[in-house]
Formats: sequence, structure tokens, C-alpha cells
Amino acid sequence: MKILKRVLMFIIIIILVIEIPSNNIIVNSSVIPKNPIKIGVFLHSYDEYLSLVKQNLEAIQSENQDKVQFIFFNAKENQSIQNESIDKALTENFDLLIVNLHTINLKEVGDTLSKIIKNNMPLILFGEPDEKLINFVKDNGIFIASYGKDSGILEGKIIADEWMNNKEAIDKNGDNILQYIILKGRIGDPIVNERTKYAISTLKKEGIKIEELASVNGEWNKDLAKRAIESLFLIYGNRIEAIISNNDEMAIGAIEALQKYGYNTGNKSTSIPVVGIDGIETAKDLIQKGFMTGTVIQDPRNQAEALYKVGMNLASGKYPLENTNYKFDDTGVVIRFPYKEYIKQ
Repeated sequence: MKILKRVLMFIIIIILVIEIPSNNIIVNSSVIPKNPIKIGVFLHSYDEYLSLVKQNLEAIQSENQDKVQFIFFNAKENQSIQNESIDKALTENFDLLIVNLHTINLKEVGDTLSKIIKNNMPLILFGEPDEKLINFVKDNGIFIASYGKDSGILEGKIIADEWMNNKEAIDKNGDNILQYIILKGRIGDPIVNERTKYAISTLKKEGIKIEELASVNGEWNKDLAKRAIESLFLIYGNRIEAIISNNDEMAIGAIEALQKYGYNTGNKSTSIPVVGIDGIETAKDLIQKGFMTGTVIQDPRNQAEALYKVGMNLASGKYPLENTNYKFDDTGVVIRFPYKEYIKQ
């Protein structure tokens, strides 16, 4: 009888041990997101490049209707609007948030990011981070960005090549110095410093003497850039020998301003080299018409695919890079995409 009791006790213990991990599996499986996975995409604006990313995400959704649903939010270049949208989204059963911050200033976004983290919400930050932002989010999200340094280098090379090939037409005062205006993006955005620094340093490395006539904070905005160049043209006129823009939107604004004064309409003798970054369709069209010198492309389809593939992994509780060819940079949390130049063919 004692032996029977011991055998029964042993069997009960074995059953209990087996049941413990079984219950854990049930708990874990209960947090696996439903299909389709619901992803909130928070963009700082619907400018032309971000609109292309949005269109590509929508195309991916159409191709995977049973797997993913993207819901988009436009901050209209206002961080307060974006913060409010995220707060509301945290109550609406999203499986993942993709956030393209209007500003990376932690005084403005820190509380919102903390709420995302406290809610254990999978997070992708889309855009160039600085060290403070990386450290703030590091254990709770990942970044998808680009090589800001490379974009500046390529932009500088486009201008350098144009100077070498058409120096007589560009150097209007014949002083062997390239006089330029720089159009900068938003103050505090780390990619602004990288694009500006490396565009200028590349010109110097190419042995070109340069002189900055003006530096303008254009906030990535076409209309702001247009108004700035309209005013600066009245001051400097044909002393302006190049315009270097941190993005295509501002470059397009610059060209519209120049065309107001009869420049950049296709005639080399009345054309000022203008370069941008992003490779949006309007810029490509201006380049092929001979109104714009060149741009530096980052492919919105590649960006959208990365947001989708990595996002699906995160939302499903998987390693973010599982079944992808992406790699993290030295930070261990940032995936970066390369650029390439685009000039008239």
C-alpha cells in the first residue's frame, strides 16, 4: 500500500511539473498579435518623400491584406499633434508603432516615448537619431535610418563634378572660388549637420576653393526655401554660383525662385547648379529637363519594405532581423540604408 501511495505521489508530481511549462506556453501564445497586424504609422508630415514611403506601405498592405493593416497619422510638422495622436493610439489596440518624429528633442518627445515603452509597445523610430535618443530608446525599440554622411559626400561630388566640367559657365566672376548658398533642414536634426558638413568637406577635398554667401534654415520646406532664395537673389544676384540643399523639397523651392528671375530654364549661361537629397519624382523630372543639377537618392520602396519586414517581426515577438538581410550598425539598434547619386542621363 505504501508503495502504491509513493507511485501515485510520483505520478502527481510529474503531472504538475509538465503542467507548469504548458501553462506558460498558453500565456505567451495569448500575446501573439491577431491577423492582420495593426500598425500605426506616425509621419511628421506628408511631404513628397514621406508620401512616397506612405504609398509604398499602402502597396505592401494591398499585397498582404490578410497580414497587415497600416493606419497613418499626419503630424503636420507639429510635435504636439504627433504626441496627442500617439497617446490616443496607445488606447486603441495597435500591435506596433512606427514613428517618424518631428523633432528628436527629448524635452518635447521624451514623455511620449516613455509612455510607449511603459505600455510595452513594439516601436520603430524612422529617421536619423542622435546619441541621446538612441540611449533613451535602446532597449525598447529600433531605428531605421540612412547614412547622412554618405548623402553629403555624394552631394558634394555632384557639385564638384559640375564645377570641373563647366567651370567657365559657373565661375561668373572668374575668381576661381565657388560662391554658394546652403539650404539647411530643421535645427537640431542630426542629419542636417552631417549632410552639410560632408557636402562642404567633399568640395574642399576635391581642391575647390569655396565661399559661403549665406546659410538658410529652410525647415525642409519648399516654400520657405523659395522665399529665402528670392530675397537672397536680390542681395547677391549672379554672385550665387551654387545652391546646396539638405533635401529635394528645398532645392525645388530654390529653382522656382531662380526661375522667377529667368535662371534655370534650360540655358547653361543662365543656370545656377542646384543639388538636393531624396530623389523625389519632381526633382528627377527637373534634373532630366536640365533645370536641376542632381540629387542623392534613398529608395522609398526599400525603406517601406524594411519598416514592414522588421515591424512584422517585432509585432510577432521575434528577433527584428529574423529572415531578413538587414544588419544593425555599431549601435546594435540602427539599420541604415545607402544612397546613390542621380544626375541627367
